[in-house]
Amino acid sequence: MRVIIVGAGQVGSSIAESLDDDHEVVVIDTDDSRVESLTYSLDVLAIEGDGTSLATLREADVGAADLFIASTDDDETNIVTCATAKTASDAFTIARVRSTNYLQTWEESGGAFGVDFMVSTNLLAAETVTRVIGLPAAQNVDVFAEGSVLLAEFCIPPNSPIAGQTVAEADDQFNELTVAAVLHEDGLIVPDGETKLATGDEIVVIGSAESTRAFAADLATDRDENRDVVIIGGSEIAVQTAELLGERGLQPRLIERDPERARELAERLPETTVMSSDATDREFLTREHVGDADVAIAALGSDEKNLLASLLADRVGVDRTIAVVESAEYTDLFEAVGVDAAINPRDATAEEIIRFTLDGRMENVAIIDHDRAEVLEIQIDDDSTLAGRPITDATDDLPARVTIGAITRDGEFITPRGDTVVEVGDHVVVFVETEAVDAVASRL
Repeated sequence: MRVIIVGAGQVGSSIAESLDDDHEVVVIDTDDSRVESLTYSLDVLAIEGDGTSLATLREADVGAADLFIASTDDDETNIVTCATAKTASDAFTIARVRSTNYLQTWEESGGAFGVDFMVSTNLLAAETVTRVIGLPAAQNVDVFAEGSVLLAEFCIPPNSPIAGQTVAEADDQFNELTVAAVLHEDGLIVPDGETKLATGDEIVVIGSAESTRAFAADLATDRDENRDVVIIGGSEIAVQTAELLGERGLQPRLIERDPERARELAERLPETTVMSSDATDREFLTREHVGDADVAIAALGSDEKNLLASLLADRVGVDRTIAVVESAEYTDLFEAVGVDAAINPRDATAEEIIRFTLDGRMENVAIIDHDRAEVLEIQIDDDSTLAGRPITDATDDLPARVTIGAITRDGEFITPRGDTVVEVGDHVVVFVETEAVDAVASRL
């Protein structure tokens, strides 16, 4: 597949890195330093130029493109770029936007602007935040098999009953759950049954929605259900999060410093209590009992402000803090200094776009720990190594360090164990290190 990506920022670069091994990738950007960096780091053709220029697109041979992705940080540029590409090619066009206004217009028009698919960074980030809120102690949550399978990342807290147990013991307590990986700074471990779980371990689990929620509750016994939610900031991600929480029957509180913006949001968000104040004012936080909240979400539009707001919320007594982090390199830092979950909107966007490059049997993908691993949902066909075989036998023909985390058959969840026989048509959710993705995908 020939893929043209306009915009070599975090999203564009992540997509290019995921695709360069298997596809013919061209990246266009106006920043010569980004172009030079991609030229030496990835197996792609990097072109310095304006993606809205037909001449630049022709230089990239847009007429031969199968997929065209506009992923700059400017909504209007991405839309115009897709429209320009449509004048010279039949490529499937994807535009990344922040504003949900463009997304709503595109959806209601049945497709507009020359865009075949539109993805909203703000909405995806809000959906991720909402999923994390719904699962106590989780740092990240992804959904597979139309919601019947959850992927979740946790850090095992002190005094958790899980700490000190083996993976086999943990799995035995939760019949429909698999511990897929243990993450460390210097690498990851694909565990076996004898691997011991310890306080501070970051783990990836895959399981049914019910078992994953039960595991989360057992992991963090000192945390109640997240019902009292405080959102710090009036950014569009904050607004989208408030709307999604309202749809779930919650009544969040939102703190916005600008009085005019606060009035606007109060009218827009009937299920949300909007307060006009500075979220760093400790007297205000105490007066409004913000410290009694189950969770605080920092979405101020600035990484530095989000970090400060999160740490202050933790200091006044909030049980759990979640911060929106624009710079991917800061996510680990945020969690290292005490933020419970750091959500990077661009990661969610890259995952959503990468789905369109998967072959027909792959249904979904999640990127784990800055692309050190991936979780794939694959529909099994007659040529699959797994078809008609017990998992124990079939995994001998797969690369090492692969975990089959879940199986769904006709919409029903099946816990994968060694003697489980996989059938044609099953949907298999598999954890695999990024370097082995191609080999696993070709065999499954």
